[in-house]
Amino acid sequence: MEQQSVLVFAYYFPPMGLSGVQRVSKFVKYLPENGWRPHVITTGPIAYYAHDTSLLDDLDGRDVVIHRTSGSDPNSLLKGKGTVKMPREWMRKIMRAVSDTLFIPDNKRGWAKQALALARELVKEHHFDAIFVSGPPFSTMMAAATLSEETGIPLVVDYRDLWYGNQFHFYATPWHAHRHQALEHDVLIHASRVTVTNRKLKERLIATYNHLNFEDVVIIPHGFDPADIPPTLPAQRHDGPFRLTYTGIFYDVVTPIPFFKAVRKVLAERKDITLELHFAGLLRDEYVKAAKKLELTDIIHNHGYCAHAESVQLLLESDALWMMVGNTRNADTISSAKLYEYMGTRKPLLVSVPNGALRKDAERYGASWITEPDDVDAIAACIIEMVDAWRKGLLPTPDEAVVQSFDRRMLTASLAKQLAMATKVV
Repeated sequence: MEQQSVLVFAYYFPPMGLSGVQRVSKFVKYLPENGWRPHVITTGPIAYYAHDTSLLDDLDGRDVVIHRTSGSDPNSLLKGKGTVKMPREWMRKIMRAVSDTLFIPDNKRGWAKQALALARELVKEHHFDAIFVSGPPFSTMMAAATLSEETGIPLVVDYRDLWYGNQFHFYATPWHAHRHQALEHDVLIHASRVTVTNRKLKERLIATYNHLNFEDVVIIPHGFDPADIPPTLPAQRHDGPFRLTYTGIFYDVVTPIPFFKAVRKVLAERKDITLELHFAGLLRDEYVKAAKKLELTDIIHNHGYCAHAESVQLLLESDALWMMVGNTRNADTISSAKLYEYMGTRKPLLVSVPNGALRKDAERYGASWITEPDDVDAIAACIIEMVDAWRKGLLPTPDEAVVQSFDRRMLTASLAKQLAMATKVV
C-alpha cells in the first residue's frame, strides 16, 4: 500500500490527559497501519487539569511526526503552572461565560493562529494529501479550513460535539449565536468530508446546513483501544462490597449528586448491601463535601487522576461501572467517550443519561441498567438489582458484536477511508 500523508490539527493531544485527547491520539496511533502517515500540529507546554505522559508513550514506534507550537491562548500563557486545579463549578461557569462572550468561537483562537502559521511552513517542506481536524476547539477547524482554501489540500473535519448549539456554550446575544453559525458554515463549505460521533449529531448538521448531503457526513463513533485491555483479567468476585467505579471529571450537568443520593437510599433500605465507590479523575472538593454530608465518606475511594493504564485496570477490577450526563440543551447529540471505553471492559454498566445517542448505544450494549440522569429512586433500584444479580453470578454479559463495533482499530480504518475519499473528490 502506498503511504499517503495527512496533516492533523489537534489542540487536545498528549501529554495532556482526560478523555478529550483520546479520539485523535488513537486515530493517529492506527492511521499508519491504514496507509496514512500523520504529521500532528499540537500545543507546546500548557497549563491543564491533567497530564499523562503514558498517552504519548503509546505512540512510540509509530510512524507519526509531532510538531508543537505555543500560542496566546490562556492555557499557553499559564504554561508555567503545569497541572492546575479545576475551579469550583460556580467559578468555572462564570469563567466560561466570560470567555464565550469575549472569544468567538473560543479562547483557543490565539493558538489556532499560531498553528496555521506553522502549517503554512510545513506545506512548503512536505507533501500532504489531506488535512484532518477534530473539534472542539472550533477555532482550530477554522485554521484548517483556511489552510485548505489556500493550498487546495482536501479537508476532513471531525465533530466530537456540536459547534453551533453546543450544549455547554454560552451565547451572550443573538449576534453571538449567529456568528458561530456563520463561522461553522464557512468551515463546512471548505470540507470535503465530515465525520461525527453519532447519528443525532449528523442529523442536526444536515438539518442546519442544507448544502450538506447525507453521504457527506459519516458516523465514526468513539471507541476503545483493545491494546489497552490486558490479556489477563482480574478474577470475578461474588461477595464482599460491590465495587462501582467512575472515571473522568464532573462539570456542568455532569454531576455525582443524584448518584450519591441514590447510594444513600440503597444503604438505608438494604442493610445487607455493602458498596465501594471508586473515582479516578477529578473529584472536586465540593463533591467530596457533598458525599460527606450524605455520610458516604467511608465507602468512597478517590484515586485522583491516574495514568490511563491505571485507570483501565481500576475499571477491570470493578464489578460495575457508572456514568451520567445530565439534561441540557441538545443532550441527545452528546457522545461521551467514557461509555465506549467502559464497553471495552465488558463490564455491566449503570448509565444515567437523557434520551439520545448515548442511551441508544447503552441499550445496544445489552449489559446496561439505564435511568434518567436525576432519577434517584430509579438509580437506587438499579443498584439493588445489580448487587442481587452479582451475588448470584447472574450479571449480564454484553453483545460482543456491539463491543467489537467500537474497536478503535476498525474505526481508524473508517477514517482512513474518508481521507482517501476526500482526496478523490478534489
